[in-house]
Amino acid sequence: MRARVSSLDAGLTVTVERTLPLWYREGAAPALDRPAFVRAGSGVTWWGDRLAVVQDDTAFVALVDPRTGVAEGVALPVDDGVRQFGVARGNKARKPDLESVLTLPDGRLLAFGSGSTAARERLLTLGPDRVPRWINAAPLYRALRAERAFAGSELNVEGAALVGDRVRLFQRGNGAVVDGVAPVNATVDVALAALLAAMVRWMNDPTDDRGVKLTDVATYALGAIDGVALSFTDATAWPASRPGRVAWLAAAEDSPDTYRDGLCAGSALGYVDPDGAVGHQPIRSADGAPFRAKAEGVVFDRDDPTLAWAVLDLDDPERPSELCALRVISA
Repeated sequence: MRARVSSLDAGLTVTVERTLPLWYREGAAPALDRPAFVRAGSGVTWWGDRLAVVQDDTAFVALVDPRTGVAEGVALPVDDGVRQFGVARGNKARKPDLESVLTLPDGRLLAFGSGSTAARERLLTLGPDRVPRWINAAPLYRALRAERAFAGSELNVEGAALVGDRVRLFQRGNGAVVDGVAPVNATVDVALAALLAAMVRWMNDPTDDRGVKLTDVATYALGAIDGVALSFTDATAWPASRPGRVAWLAAAEDSPDTYRDGLCAGSALGYVDPDGAVGHQPIRSADGAPFRAKAEGVVFDRDDPTLAWAVLDLDDPERPSELCALRVISA
């Protein structure tokens, strides 16, 4: 296992250029239990010419036009018609907690539950037919939880990125100390081919409990903002100008554990290079002031390598998540 320390990179600047609230084109859809806006956006990837946004407390994938913030909602399968979850409804424990999403080489979306509870050990796929499919991935999450160097005290998978022929998963170290075990920011790799084969097995036979091999565990010290520790919230491949570099987001959220939210002191964008070098900078507003929102999902623009799109989770069920345009300059 490797231990890495992220340092402030003076050659990196990350500046907010604009933010857009994310509203569904057709407004609320009571028959689908869909609110009028994208709520608790937690992961983002390109899908066709739109951004696909997953949400941790509603069972929808939002397909967003990044120019306007207008979204189309794809309803996810549920047993009882309930697609919104939270404290006010008394059903927060049931939320799917989709925290990260990537686009597979075959064009499908693949989203990951956080694994923080047994109800959140599912994957979601969405193909060109726009039929979403849940996959019970308990064997994967069992393996992740058993790898204590990765999971730490409380498993909370918040990021996923394609790195060549591997999927790199990012553990968010915002949990509580449990039985003397501390939370940890960490990454682990899974061979993409092995994961895809396992997904087919689990989909065809829900009793199949064979897992996948985990490799290359690394832990990270990410620093802090105003005394609040940073912890991973997402990851994505850096543009081709930096081959093999992986970008990550982290939030300085003063949360007591993986289940409850807390006040956010700000967010940072950083990177991990193939040689293991790690660096970051806090996200700042155009005037240079700290940007205090919690950034939870990130993907780079397909045409402009200095532009990244971040999804902001305002931790307020009455307010829409926002899409944030970040100017990322790396010397």
